[in-house]
Amino acid sequence: MSTTVDFPAPVRDWILHNLTRGVDARSVVNELVSHKTAVEVAAAMVDAVASALLYGTSLPGERLEIGGAPVSYEPEPLRVPEGPLIRLGEREVRVLLRLQRPAAVLFADLLGADECDELIELARPRLIRSTVIDPVTGRNIVAGHRSSDGMFFRPRETPLIERIEERIAELTGFPVENGEGLQMLRYEAGAESTPHVDYLVPGNDANQESIERSGQRVGTLLMYLNDVESGGETVFPQVGWSVVPQRGQGFYFEYGNRSGRCDPASLHASAPLRIGEKWVATKWIRSRQFVPRG
Repeated sequence: MSTTVDFPAPVRDWILHNLTRGVDARSVVNELVSHKTAVEVAAAMVDAVASALLYGTSLPGERLEIGGAPVSYEPEPLRVPEGPLIRLGEREVRVLLRLQRPAAVLFADLLGADECDELIELARPRLIRSTVIDPVTGRNIVAGHRSSDGMFFRPRETPLIERIEERIAELTGFPVENGEGLQMLRYEAGAESTPHVDYLVPGNDANQESIERSGQRVGTLLMYLNDVESGGETVFPQVGWSVVPQRGQGFYFEYGNRSGRCDPASLHASAPLRIGEKWVATKWIRSRQFVPRG
């Protein structure tokens, strides 16, 4: 049987602040208990905030249900066409692998060799040190856990970009307008990115504003632009497998369902590159039309 208790916003925000700066959840519960909060209430409050961060959902309001059904993520079928071969305009794409959790598909021949080379040459003179979204502030920062260089193309910036974006839309079932600008990343020897999720954690005003403006991120398409001699795999540590980058291949995974929850099993990283360069183009897809921040 469930009960409902008050959950004052200042208490919720204090829990959020501590969890996002890495304080252990048990320590947060113990601190609440030391201030005369019942153990079961304190645990439920911390769990509600932690679940919102884990599943990318809205933070709890000022009334909290205790004893309800536990939060979980239910994967849904991808919109990607069935079958071993997918015709995308004049291009035929081969399906190499389909996965259920996270929901994902690996493709060969998503990009041609000439398209990979052109993307690299367009991006190379515009590269800057990559940034990440700080989970506490929501600001873009240069972070040690992503030691790559990158840049963004504007949507439909060139005929090549427009052609690729239309191909992505046909492949994923999401309109072109739902895609963020194509991001280019270059990793050099020793570069990596540590485990992270691509969906926006609603733990700060910037992320909440972005979700309100454009919807949550629900899918990511990685397009590998060169063959990598050693290292640089895309690793999914919670499910125990990785993708070896090969030129022209695409790896698409979804992590948002129709109930508004995101899949923590989509946690991924780029393993350290041991030799040479790794080039990857990334398309993030939103649940509705992407509106850049003005």
